[in-house]
Amino acid sequence: MILRDATEADLPAILAIYNDAVVNSTAIWNDTLVNLANRQAWLADRRTKRYPVLVAARDGEVLGYASFGDFRPFDGYRVSVEHSVYVAQAARGKGVGARLVEALFAPARALDKKVMIGAITGGNQVSVRLHERLGFVETGYMPGIGTKFGQRLDLVLMQKEL
Repeated sequence: MILRDATEADLPAILAIYNDAVVNSTAIWNDTLVNLANRQAWLADRRTKRYPVLVAARDGEVLGYASFGDFRPFDGYRVSVEHSVYVAQAARGKGVGARLVEALFAPARALDKKVMIGAITGGNQVSVRLHERLGFVETGYMPGIGTKFGQRLDLVLMQKEL
């Protein structure tokens, strides 16, 4: 498996992974599928801000992707970023997510970021444990602040000092 910067050619695979998470999980709190133009705009926005979009690939197949963006759009949060990581269903449980998240630390430090935040759906113990192994600590728990599939969702906030 290799980790590399995402290219335009990776966007169809990124789109498929993203939309699978929308349809089949509570990892993304959206109900609406996105299209290729949406992912193109997202990638362009990340590049403009010098924020990485990384993919994990094997034999030309994208196994997952990760990125980070602003935690909140106010000047006072300039030292913090919130990351996201999504792995194709067939590649889950094989260390892809951990490698991708770890690979975000150096680019965040290079941009003088001090804190990386992960926002995880309550009850997703696989993701919580992954983040704990990478040095994240739980710093917030927000019960019932979202909904998906007709159920209320809790949010776990975890952060890592960079």
